[in-house]
Amino acid sequence: MPIAPVNGQQLFYRDTGGEGPVLVFSHGLLMDHEMFEPQLEAFGLICRCIAWDERAHGQTAGDDVAPFSYYDSADDLVALLDYLGIERAVLVGMSQGGYLSLRCALTHPQRVEALVLIDTQARVEEPAKLAGYEQMLDVWTRQGLPDSIADDIADIILGPAWHGAEQWKAKWRGWQSHNLKQAFRTLIDRDDISRDIARIEVPALVIHGEADQAITLDRAEDMAGHLRHAEMVTVPEAGHAPNLTHPEPVNAAISRFLKRLGYI
Repeated sequence: MPIAPVNGQQLFYRDTGGEGPVLVFSHGLLMDHEMFEPQLEAFGLICRCIAWDERAHGQTAGDDVAPFSYYDSADDLVALLDYLGIERAVLVGMSQGGYLSLRCALTHPQRVEALVLIDTQARVEEPAKLAGYEQMLDVWTRQGLPDSIADDIADIILGPAWHGAEQWKAKWRGWQSHNLKQAFRTLIDRDDISRDIARIEVPALVIHGEADQAITLDRAEDMAGHLRHAEMVTVPEAGHAPNLTHPEPVNAAISRFLKRLGYI
């Protein structure tokens, strides 16, 4: 298995290899590197695509996890680049992956070529949503994942009745409680960087599903407005993970962006 032993972690990653420009894909909360399969298929022959599992997630998750922040995750991403001998990359982050990608651009600007930010934001969670997360987490960690909550999560992340939802529900049922608690703690405790991101100088593409329930469209628009060099694309009828559920318009938007920048 491809594992990068960095920062005290055992980071699982997938690397398509090749000599093209490097794209690093960072997944959302409760997801893993497999959510970017449509993008690896689309860009893997013309770019070097790297998708990885973040702390507490996927094949990086272990029998224990120490408290961490998205700044730690940004450091993990840079350490992974170092491990693979990569100087700079385009960072593609979905939701949580966007949180760490933005922080990487703030703390390691010399390593970032550009940003592709999918259904993410720079602000913190709304209090009402935090209360809902806490209640859901309490039930999940004490009783296991009920079908009703699994269905709700799938509807929020993947959209109603998406054909691939059962695969992800099965993964969620396999989560260990310590990883689950810390993943949500990191989400809940993150800082507001909506003003800080004005310091980011690299070009950014903001992609957002118009029907996203987890992060509403206005929050993406707010983020794009604070970035110096951002353009925005909305995906009609898509929810929180359009790169997975609506890959064609997302891949087309990424392709146009990379071509305009001369990367492909």
